[in-house]
Amino acid sequence: MEHRGMKKWRPFATMPEQYIGLQEMINKQAEVAQPLLTEEQMEQMNFTLIEALHTNKQVYLTYYKQGQCITETGFIQFVDSLGNLFIFIDDVFELKNKMRLSELIDVHLCKEK
Repeated sequence: MEHRGMKKWRPFATMPEQYIGLQEMINKQAEVAQPLLTEEQMEQMNFTLIEALHTNKQVYLTYYKQGQCITETGFIQFVDSLGNLFIFIDDVFELKNKMRLSELIDVHLCKEK
């Protein structure tokens, strides 16, 4: 009796692998190429970051990560233009995120309430 039960389940053994493969395909389809920015856009974002840093204003950040564009709100804590990095503290978890300036797609100050 037990033996038949084991046979019955065998076809399902491959399910998780198929599912993972399917999930990867779905994720790949959702991937987008990183948008290319002009020098002017990059400079503008840099100014915005520095303004946000000095005025402690909240910003909307859109950055590129693993094939996706992600938007978050937070506060800029540190900007190093030469070192191509900045640190921002996100609103949700209040965690420090170190990020490359080259991953940024868009940044603008949140409107004052």
